[in-house]
Amino acid sequence: MSVLVFTLIILIGSYFAGLLGSLTGLGGGVVIIPLLTLLLHVDIHYAIGASLVSVIATSSGSAAAYVKEGITNMRLGMFLEIATTAGAMCGAILALHIPTNYIAILFGVILVFSALISLQKKAEHITHHKSYLAKKLKLNSSYPTPNGVVDYTVTRVGGGFFMMLFAGVISGLLGIGSGALKVIAMDSIMRIPFKVSTTTSNFMIGVTASASAVVYLQRGYISPGVSMPVVIGVLLGALTGSKILVRSTSSGWLRWVFAAVVTFLAAQMIYHGITGKI
Repeated sequence: MSVLVFTLIILIGSYFAGLLGSLTGLGGGVVIIPLLTLLLHVDIHYAIGASLVSVIATSSGSAAAYVKEGITNMRLGMFLEIATTAGAMCGAILALHIPTNYIAILFGVILVFSALISLQKKAEHITHHKSYLAKKLKLNSSYPTPNGVVDYTVTRVGGGFFMMLFAGVISGLLGIGSGALKVIAMDSIMRIPFKVSTTTSNFMIGVTASASAVVYLQRGYISPGVSMPVVIGVLLGALTGSKILVRSTSSGWLRWVFAAVVTFLAAQMIYHGITGKI
């Protein structure tokens, strides 16, 4: 396979990865890594390195818009980044010492979990339970809605913090944003409105990926020849996805398509991991 064909395949594949990831809010890493490892037979460490770079790029672009709109809880995001960054560093170091077939199997399991999460219908819930720790750290905030500004409080700060630590480890280990785990921590555990949890998660993902990427960069696992077309493709795909999402009245069918694609990729990753082909 020539370099030109190799680059074009990555570019096109990354575009669709960014498109699907943008429409479901789970990022393109869940498609990019199987694409590189299964189709193009790229070493999984280089695939993870390229995925981390793409996560940083897409998160930086979209997070800025959400912060400008006043939806993102920046104070909460920076507090939880202490946990995710520490976890990401540990996960990235672990990934360099764990056999690649084990990483592939774990990646497949997380893909199935992400597919199930993408199919769940999310509803906004506002809680006003008082939390001493949230009050001390000034984590309670508000966000704009068509009906005016809505105030909300943050609960179970400790539980959310430890869940973020686990999310950081998974992010560093597998090279994905682990947005599904972050949303669970903020939406289900800390009882933050879903719109705030998803935008705050997006704000955090880039920082988490940066911590992991440093480890991969030091070990030489970030290749410009692989990372550059991945970043360009994912950014273009994410941009297209955001426009479709704004115009679309229902994205239910898109989530089913995403779940089907991800489940197929998960089965392939687990199979290749068990048989030792990765």
